[in-house]
Amino acid sequence: MIGSELDAAGLQDPKLRAAFRECKKINARYGKTFFLATRLLAPKQRPAVHALYGFARRADDILDDFDGRGSELRADQLQALSTRLFNALVENQPCDDDPTLTAVVHTARKYDIGWNLFDDFLTSMRMDLTVTDYPDRAALDRYMYGSAEVIGLQLLPILGTVGPREDAAPHAAALGKAFQLTNFIRDVDEDLTRGRVYLPADELAAHGVDRELLKWCQDNRRVEPRVRRALMDQHAAARQIYADAQPGIAELAPASRPCVAAASTLYSEILARIEEIDFEIFGRRATVGKGRRLAVAGSGLVRSWNARLRHGSN
Repeated sequence: MIGSELDAAGLQDPKLRAAFRECKKINARYGKTFFLATRLLAPKQRPAVHALYGFARRADDILDDFDGRGSELRADQLQALSTRLFNALVENQPCDDDPTLTAVVHTARKYDIGWNLFDDFLTSMRMDLTVTDYPDRAALDRYMYGSAEVIGLQLLPILGTVGPREDAAPHAAALGKAFQLTNFIRDVDEDLTRGRVYLPADELAAHGVDRELLKWCQDNRRVEPRVRRALMDQHAAARQIYADAQPGIAELAPASRPCVAAASTLYSEILARIEEIDFEIFGRRATVGKGRRLAVAGSGLVRSWNARLRHGSN
């Protein structure tokens, strides 16, 4: 299957094929929902999406692996990754000894994805080395632009649009933001373990919630009423961002719409699961069951095949 995807994408060079294979393995291993959604894209689109995921995952691993590395070493590793990407993408230096970079540089050149989007992404990743709390929505939004919105913008030229790309861009960015805010709400417990809170401190404080109270919830494995009310507000904010992003699906190339619609459905249903468990997110992880994920993917696959037949995308 991967061979047919590589052939469809016009990737014949053995080193390039090996690089994209490695990125697909990373996506399949770590990006369960995201990987499932990529199966709804045309085969020629999938390798590029895997490459972007592989690079993002590599940066994320530098930050979040619990392996004894200090923040200074992590900062050096993140800077080294940034420098190598810049040298390859902007300065045209070779990087064929590094499969992840080889694949993402090829993708960036093919789809005209500018260095500035990668730079913005890496800037937000650097914030994770020193920033553990966000005082207000504006501060969190600055982080989320680089860590989530630019991912939507990077994907946009791969997905294709029916009109000017800039018309679809705000919606693509909003969907990336919605996905990440969903993760932030679901993963408060896990993020606390890493010493981080990815929700606006002033909005939590409006409900009498601070880091100390969140830690109490974590220690006691139950949600305190003030925390529940604060999470309900964040839940509503995420729902609104999904609503803002929704019109952008119609602006995508028809063959790409089933993939993005399925991803939006599955991620937004995580919010539904959070609500179903009454926001008891400490000690529990809100997930969409495998059966539901397969049902959404199956329906999307039919729509994807039909769209590709009608519009001649392979």
